[in-house]
Amino acid sequence: MITDDDFLPDLAERPWLTRQRQLGIAILVLVLLFAVVPIVTAPDPRVQDLTRVLQSPDALHLLGTDQLGRDVLARVSAGARLTCGLALLCVLTAACIGSAAGLAAAWCGGWVNRTLATVADMILAVPVLLIVLLLVAFAPGHLLPIYLALALSMWVEYFRLVRAHALRVLASPHVESARLLGFSPAYVTRWHLWPELAPYVGSVMVMGTATAVLALAAVGFVGTGLRPPTAELGLMMSESFAYWRDAPWLLLSPVAVLVAGVVGLALTTGLGEDRP
Repeated sequence: MITDDDFLPDLAERPWLTRQRQLGIAILVLVLLFAVVPIVTAPDPRVQDLTRVLQSPDALHLLGTDQLGRDVLARVSAGARLTCGLALLCVLTAACIGSAAGLAAAWCGGWVNRTLATVADMILAVPVLLIVLLLVAFAPGHLLPIYLALALSMWVEYFRLVRAHALRVLASPHVESARLLGFSPAYVTRWHLWPELAPYVGSVMVMGTATAVLALAAVGFVGTGLRPPTAELGLMMSESFAYWRDAPWLLLSPVAVLVAGVVGLALTTGLGEDRP
């Protein structure tokens, strides 16, 4: 039987900056540079040049042009900025909500704990993509429903993790002594709970960012996310399928950036380090 204790990896005895994490951080830095540098060096991703449709990569357009003559480098860079920014916003929102709910459940117990646990179980029972589709139906092509759907579906991970670990910390002798001495909940959380929770929450946030990036790309790919001419990685992959034989760079460019970002995030979490 899986319990909340299964969400508590042993992070304390591991050196954090391993070679695997160094490689992951290096990949993420390259992806971020690719997303930021073209802001000042590449042309406007919205500008069309119908005289240079589906041009192969050259000195003027390093990644070629698309079916409307737009610069692929500029569009992939803009799509990476949009995806990274929205993914980080979703993860930060989910982490704040989930951590606050987990602390409240562990501290108060009783009906508060039962109510929050029931809500979390209900959300876990619904697939993430279904939540996105339901909310997107109210405002097709807008960022807000996508953001709300991902944040709503991701906070449960932080809730279960924080609640399980907070229960252990609250039962420790030094925390019980602090509470008996009359220290406020804010003081106990700041000086006893959060230092213990921060490494675990940080690891889940890194994994959650990779999940959010893939979810955003999937939503755009199936056509339920943002609408053209918005530069979004999933939408660009969907549009480029019709031209993959004549202009493979249209498909390979957003795929390469997406894969690099997800691999970098996965390496940064330290997944697989314990395997022989």
